[in-house]
Amino acid sequence: MTDHIVLQGISAHGFHGVLDAEKADGQTFVVDVSLEVDLRRAGRSDLLGHTVNYAEVAAEVESLITGPSLDLIETLADQIAVAALRRQLVQAVEVTVHKPQAPIPVSFDDVHVVVQRRRDEPVVIALGANLGAVQATLEAAVRQLAEVDGLRITAVSDLFESDPVGGPDQPVYLNAVVLARTRLAAYALLTELHGIEADHGRVRETRWGARSLDLDLIQYGDPESDSDLVSSDAELRLPHPRAHERAFVLAPWSGVDTQAQLRVGEALVPVSELLGQVDDGELAGMRPGPEWSPSW
Repeated sequence: MTDHIVLQGISAHGFHGVLDAEKADGQTFVVDVSLEVDLRRAGRSDLLGHTVNYAEVAAEVESLITGPSLDLIETLADQIAVAALRRQLVQAVEVTVHKPQAPIPVSFDDVHVVVQRRRDEPVVIALGANLGAVQATLEAAVRQLAEVDGLRITAVSDLFESDPVGGPDQPVYLNAVVLARTRLAAYALLTELHGIEADHGRVRETRWGARSLDLDLIQYGDPESDSDLVSSDAELRLPHPRAHERAFVLAPWSGVDTQAQLRVGEALVPVSELLGQVDDGELAGMRPGPEWSPSW
């Protein structure tokens, strides 16, 4: 099921068109915007911060209508769509720009263009487990990730075996990293990851305790193009606050993407460089894991 926030009939006077008279005198433009937003969190919390403020969206649309003159309403529609997708909870947008007073020498009711744009962000997901049939669980998790609507896996790392870091005595872990692209907003993707964990009996009772499956969203977006999401939300901290010091994340990630970078504070640091800075004791606890060839 897909949730939407819809604004219809945002009307303002603008100066868009190829004719001199259109640029001089202007005319009325009407815009409809449909935003695809996962509203489950807002529905539970009743907090404005967990949804999209449609009053702000409407004001932004009006500003673009009344802003600098454009020749084409196609361009206006695209600018509105791009602005909508800058809001981190918007997963996709449909924009309709009506030009009811277009200078057409025939009788007509309306002229409008419709554009649709979807989010497409690179993401890094870390997998780990140390209870039960671990390798089979990780293989099943990769298949389930591939089945998530709006997530497309692009690469899966080799398996690594790692000694536990912190927490009580427990078995060794198997770890891997999945690279993917998604149209889901970050919190919606995190919700999907938690659902897969729950399918495998994951419970959060002991910090750093043994687990049947752990799926961590490490990075959302592309730091090189400054499109990565930086979030201090207690439920969604991005980039993952401990990824830069965890060999069991950095080693598989560096192996599957030798050019990978991670934002650490204000700096972008190659993942391979971060791996070299990890505590020697943790590095000593890392080993190549068993061969695997997960399908997706």
